[in-house]
Amino acid sequence: MELNVINIKGEDTGRKVELNEQIFGIEPNDHAIYLDVKQFLANQRQGTHKSKERAEIVGSTRKLKRQKGTGTARAGSIKSPIFRGGGRVFGPQPRNYGFKLNKKLKALARKSALAYKAKANDIVVVEDFNFEAPKTKELVMMKKNLDLLNKKSLIILAAQNNNIYLSSRNLQDTSVVTASEISTYEIMRAKKVVFVESSVKNLEEIFKI
Repeated sequence: MELNVINIKGEDTGRKVELNEQIFGIEPNDHAIYLDVKQFLANQRQGTHKSKERAEIVGSTRKLKRQKGTGTARAGSIKSPIFRGGGRVFGPQPRNYGFKLNKKLKALARKSALAYKAKANDIVVVEDFNFEAPKTKELVMMKKNLDLLNKKSLIILAAQNNNIYLSSRNLQDTSVVTASEISTYEIMRAKKVVFVESSVKNLEEIFKI
């Protein structure tokens, strides 16, 4: 699959980039995508929720009433879960929601996500560019030229570039990552995936193709 390389002004450069069929042309695996996205979202959870159980409540341990003869249920302490202010039964405790996935499955999930974007013609290849200083205005102008304004966009760079990253930080609909940092969640969430020309080759090294 070939795509035209355009510049940040939206003009065709006359060059083409070949998208590797082993990455962008595979049969997508929906279950792999589901598991990878599920793991990504699980890892975002803090897991710091906590409620006090009966043993952790501060209060008197005095027996409220005699054991028998009252006609009501026995009650041993004001900290019992059946009383207001008592401990909670089986309440939430701090935990880690993360779980393990094999590297090959995660790689398959990312390739499947990219294959979906390629089939939907939602991939754009832009020639390598840089900003002299962090300027959100310049990135907005670039998105306008590429017809990406107000569209969730994922910009994939070959290497870290602080000027481009800082220019995108105020834009809620734009994410900037390097080719080695891409995740299935971010690819599927984006309406358009914008590859910098030099980052396309990096994918072959990352997936060892």
